[in-house]
Parts: sequence; C-alpha cells; structure tokens
Amino acid sequence: MTKSELTAHIAVENTTYSFDKPFSYAVPQQLQSIIKVGMRVLVPFGRGNKKRQGIVLLLDFSDTDEELKSIISVVDEEPVLNKELISLATYMKEHYFCTLYDAVKTMLPAGINYHLTTVYGIQSSDEDSALDSEEQRIYDYLLKKRKPVKSETILDAFGLSDTRILDTMITKGVLYKSDEAFRRVNDAVMKMVSPAVGAETMNFKLTEKQQRVFDIINASGGISVKEVCYFTGVTSSVVDTLAKKGLIHFYDEEVFRIENRAKDSSIESLVLSDEQNRACDNLYAEYKDENPHISLLYGVTGSGKTSVFMKLIERVLGDNKGIIVMVPEISLTPQFVSLFSKRFGEKVAVFHSALSLGERLDEYKRVKKGLAQIVIGTRSAAFAPFDNLGLIIMDEEQEYSYKSESSPRYHAREIAKFRVSSNNALLVLSSATPSVETFYYANNGRYSINKLTKRYGSATLPEVVTADMNIEVQNGNTTGFSNVLLENLEYNLEHHKQSILLLNRRGHNTFVTCRTCGESVICPNCSISLTYHSANDRLMCHYCGYSIKYTNKCPTCHSNTLRFGGTGTQKAESDIAEIFPDARILRMDTDATSSKSSYEKMISAFANGEYDILVGTQMVAKGLDFPNVTLVGVLNTDQMLYADDYRSYERSFSLLTQVVGRSGRGKSKGMAVIQSYTPDNLIISMAAKQDYNTFYNTEINVRKAMLYPPFADICLIGFVGDNQTQTLKAANGFLQSFIRLARNEFPSLPLRILGPSPALVVKVSNKFRYKLIVKCRNTKDFRKMLSKLLTEFGNNKEYGSVTVYADMNALVC
Repeated sequence: MTKSELTAHIAVENTTYSFDKPFSYAVPQQLQSIIKVGMRVLVPFGRGNKKRQGIVLLLDFSDTDEELKSIISVVDEEPVLNKELISLATYMKEHYFCTLYDAVKTMLPAGINYHLTTVYGIQSSDEDSALDSEEQRIYDYLLKKRKPVKSETILDAFGLSDTRILDTMITKGVLYKSDEAFRRVNDAVMKMVSPAVGAETMNFKLTEKQQRVFDIINASGGISVKEVCYFTGVTSSVVDTLAKKGLIHFYDEEVFRIENRAKDSSIESLVLSDEQNRACDNLYAEYKDENPHISLLYGVTGSGKTSVFMKLIERVLGDNKGIIVMVPEISLTPQFVSLFSKRFGEKVAVFHSALSLGERLDEYKRVKKGLAQIVIGTRSAAFAPFDNLGLIIMDEEQEYSYKSESSPRYHAREIAKFRVSSNNALLVLSSATPSVETFYYANNGRYSINKLTKRYGSATLPEVVTADMNIEVQNGNTTGFSNVLLENLEYNLEHHKQSILLLNRRGHNTFVTCRTCGESVICPNCSISLTYHSANDRLMCHYCGYSIKYTNKCPTCHSNTLRFGGTGTQKAESDIAEIFPDARILRMDTDATSSKSSYEKMISAFANGEYDILVGTQMVAKGLDFPNVTLVGVLNTDQMLYADDYRSYERSFSLLTQVVGRSGRGKSKGMAVIQSYTPDNLIISMAAKQDYNTFYNTEINVRKAMLYPPFADICLIGFVGDNQTQTLKAANGFLQSFIRLARNEFPSLPLRILGPSPALVVKVSNKFRYKLIVKCRNTKDFRKMLSKLLTEFGNNKEYGSVTVYADMNALVC
C-alpha cells in the first residue's frame, strides 16, 4: 500500500561517483519540526547500516511503497548552506564529475566539518561479568571518565594496537560502542556574567570585594569574567561566590578569532581619473540592472584597476548585498586586506587556506550572520555564504591558481558565473593580461569591456631591456646575472631603490647529475629528478615530499662524482649575496613562506624598506604594489616559454608582463631586464612592450587553427594506478568504450580524441598516470555521455585498482 511521509533527499559522504545520487530517507516524527534543507544529518548507509554524514538537499512528501531507512539525528542547529549553494552542488556534480557531498564539502570551511569517530562507553548492566586484569583496568578507566571515549584515545592510553579487547568486552556486555560526530574545531566562546533577575544584595552579607564586583556587573548588565577581574583586581573565585548566592548567572557569548580590522577614519577618499570614472560608472550601471552581467576591466599594469573596483564597492555597499573580491595568490591577500580594512573596517572577512581552522570557521560565521559584507580571498571565497550576493570581482582573472587541481576540479570563474546568474549580480573580471578566452568573449559581445589605457598619475611604463645570455656566456660571464642587470642592481643599491628578481624555480639547484655515469638523481617514488635545497642540505622531491641528506655519492654507479645543475631561488639568493655582500636580500617562495602569517610579514618588511632585493617565484610577480621598486629582473625566461602545454605562451606573456609591471609604479622611472637564450622570441618582445593586443591577435589565430579554447573545450581523462601495465590497459579499455558509445548513442557530437599517452610526469608517489585528451564542446550531451562512461568504468571490477577522473579544460593537457 502506498503511503505518504516526509522524505529527505540526502547527499551522503564517502560514496563513489559510480553510484552517487541523492538518497531518500524517512524523517522521523521527532525531527520533522527541526530538519531543514541545508542541514547536515547522520544516516544509516549501506547493508551494514553504518553511520554516515549527509546534507539535506530536498524535503518533500513522497508516495512510496518501499520501506525507507530513517534519519538518525540532525547535526546542525541551522542550515549551513542556503538553497542557492545547494543548487550549486548539483551544478558541480554535473560539470566537474564529482560526488554531491564532495561539492558540499568544498563549500564549507574545514573547521566546520564533522568526522565520525568510534567511541566506547560503560554499558549499564546489573550482571557481573568476569573480566581479566587488563579488561578491568580499561573498565575502571572508562568508569572514571563518566562519558564515552574515542577509540584512538583508549588505544593510546593502554598501548594497544587494535580494538580486539574492547570488542571482547562488548560481547561480555560491559561496554558499548557507537559512531559519534565530532567537529574539528569548536566555536570560540567567552565566559560572561550578568545580574540575576530581581537580585537584591540587601538580603546577603557581602564582603567589600564581592560588593565591588556585583556593582560593576549590575552597572554593565553583561560583562566578561575576564573584564570583571581586570577592573576590580579580584580573582574569579569572588565571581563564583556571587553565582552560588544566586545574585549573578554565567552564560557563554560567541567571539571571533580574527585580527583587528579597524576602519581608518583619516584615510583620504578615492580620487579617480576621467578614464577610471567612466569605467566605474559603466560597471555601476550594469550592477544596478536587474539582469546578471559579466564585464572585463582591462587596463595596463599600474592603471589603477584596484581603485576602480574599490570605488565601485563604496557605491554598492549601501544596498546590503554581499561582495566577493578574489585574488589568485595568498601572498596578495595581506595587501588587499590592509587596503580594504582601512576603508571598510570590520565589514571585511578573509577566506584562504593560510588561516587556522578556527579563523576560517569564524570568518565563515561572520558572513553567515551578516556581520561581514565584503569577503576577500583566494578561489574558496567564491563559495562565501551570502544570501543576497550583488558583486563578485576577480583580480588577475587569467591566473591558473583559480582552477582546482583536485576533485572537484572547478574553476572559480565558472562558480562566479553561476552565482551572479542566480543572484542577478555583476561579475567583474580584472586584468592587464586577460585569458585568451575572456578577451575573445569581450570582443564578441558576450562580456562587456572597460579599458584603462594609461598608468595612474605620473607613473609611466618601465623601460625594458632584453639580455642575450648567449653573449654573456661568450664573454665569460657565468654568474647567471647579465651585466646590464648587475649594473642596475648596483645603481639601485647606491640610490636606496629596491629591486625584484623573478626565478620561477624554488630550491638551490634544480637537479643533480653524475659526471661518471651521466644519470640524474631521481625520486624513488616519482619519475622526476630531486632538487637540492641548501637551507637543509637535502635533496627533495617537489611532488611527493621525499627527501634524503645530500652526499656526493651517486646512487646508480656509487662513484663520488655528483655535480649540481640548474638554478633555484635559494642559489640565486646566495649568488647575489656573494656579489653584493652588503645588500639586504629577502627570498620569497613556498619554502620561505610555509609558516602562518609569513606572507604578510615578508611583504610588510619589503614595503617598509627593510630589504633592498626581493628574490622570488611567481608570487612576487602579481598584484603587489611597491612604489620604491624601480628594477625588475627575470632570470630564466626560457623555462617558462618552452613548457609542454598549449598555454605556455599565454602564461609566459602574462607572467612577464605582470612582473615587468611591478617596476616604476611610484614617482621614479622603472626598468626591467629580461634574460633569455632566445631573445628574439616574439613573446618576449611583446611582453617588453606590454602589447597585449598583438599577443592576443597572434594567439587567437593559432588557437583557431589548432581547435583550442575558446573554439573547443579540452577534456582530460586521467587514469591512476599502482601497476603501470594495468593502468595503460584501463586507459585503452576506456578509449574503446568511449568510441563505441559515441558512435552508437551520440553520433552527432563533434569529438576528437587523442591517446592514451603518459602524463607529463608518469609516476608520482608510486602511482602511474596516463591520460586521454578529448577536444569537444562542453554540452549537456557530452557531459551525459562522459558521466555514463565514468559510471560504467567505476562498476567494472577488471579495472578496480585503477582510478579514473575527468578534468574539463585542465591546467596542463
């Protein structure tokens, strides 16, 4: 007999893509008044009914003949995701071939996530059970705890390697076990105190200290215990005594673990040039329109794009709509946060991975509660939980750090497009070197475009010199620094100006080879050479983290004839220090900035003039504004230009243009030196002239001829497995299934498929990697076909040891 009951459709964690879907559960009577869409729940899952975490996607009254399992409990007091973000999870599953819960988890700060842990507790029983001495010790331990204890805590306390003894005690009826949900980080609270209703001190004999404490609590109405002790000079025991007398009561007040972001009232109002004002007016008009819009803010380096969108934010702030500002690198965040905090104060929240789990959780809650209106952050900021979103700004929109390289393999720009469409909001894509796709869409009218053609104020574009390193070597210069660069470094040091040196390789030496056998020292887990790091005198793998102490002995032929090759940032730092021993040199790469707040401290120190020369990887090339920098040197241009990827020219042009643009942003004229063994390369000359239009016209013709984006989409299908032969076999099997399905069910789809072929680095962490490349149109039919293939592959036991994934428009193909 068909019955109607309240049913929750739930995305459940730890499912595989091949059988992931919204699973239906009955909502028990006691939860029906509590449960809402966007709340997390615990449910029984699978044949063993193991507890799993899930999130409610939909609630309805379903007519069903089958007996549904019931939800066990509701985890949240209020929804963690609104309906827009729930629909975004469905969009992400369809477009990025991930599970629903993986999409949900990506949107939430790590600190808010729960994990299920097995706990053991005392089972109330009147029966006497025979326990051996070890079991009795465990029983007494749990009895003293008076609450269930995590299994790993018990194992550590008694030096146990597994839970067999605990499970034996369960069969004896003295213990029980359960799976409980624990949050990784708890809310931060402050212990507060307030006067009890109708409290009268005349009924009590109070000491002088107690009376003083009560008076201050009564006058304030509510105050922290910490403040009471500070202002009265008493200990917390005096406060406790008043509570016991019933004169006051304690309560917890939520506090946020964030830095002070006080608004600077003395800051001058923004003054825009005529060109900037026109751009701002145009963007504001699109924002006020009732339809969603995407606009490109395209301007040369130093043209004041940041000022334009800050002025735009000032104008829209009064509408009480959410504003998201995305930056590509964590290193840019401190400068932006400082800039925005001075102008907008505590309305600013920060989202990025360098924050502690507690800080991330607090920033998320501030946005959710409406306490912050502007979110600044890296790509995760795209998921800021605004209920009413009005404006998204993507600074340096061309940067590939906006693309996730792990599941879900989303691009923040696509997430931003979805959100502005859902909210009828405005997306501003800002760059001096926009991606080829973005500029193409701006030119054909899909996006609007606003141009800034001049540097702001009196600043002018720097003079650019290309140094031919072939001639330098012929003239006996083997330092890695051209004479023109060294001369200008010396000039800057003498005149108290600052310089930036870009080398997009970290470490000391990028490889080590043997003079005797010619072999490189490679990682045992990956098919890549180890990099020498002088800071710890170790050879390290930048893929899996493997490292060994450096010795002169070759691991292949055992001769003591190893030699270093290639230059990384550590070597550049030490070499320049030898040439200029009095120079104050700062190195900025992921090795030097691994600790919390290190980005901010380094950038502040350089901005304050504490260093003369900044040596770094690409994180020093983008978005940073140092008025005293008048010289930029690019040490090894060629390694960027000749990478094995169709985007290598685009990335090289962008990086060169950006780093050159760091020079001469103040009153003094700037200079840039680009070092290359192929100085006639057109990309170098176009970047030197900051000539994006010529670059774009050249590149778009190549893309059209080769059928690259924006004229087609490129889908990478990756295969990863422990066994190389089996992984390649799986890739070939997938290819045959792909061809068969395309011919039989999707004959009208335009497709070109290449491979299978090895990945650029075929082995990483002892897993072998192969790929198929598909040139396609990212349409609903193509995604339907690919989803079907991925599901079939996941259910094929023959390839059970091989993982497959799909990455649309991957970073490296």
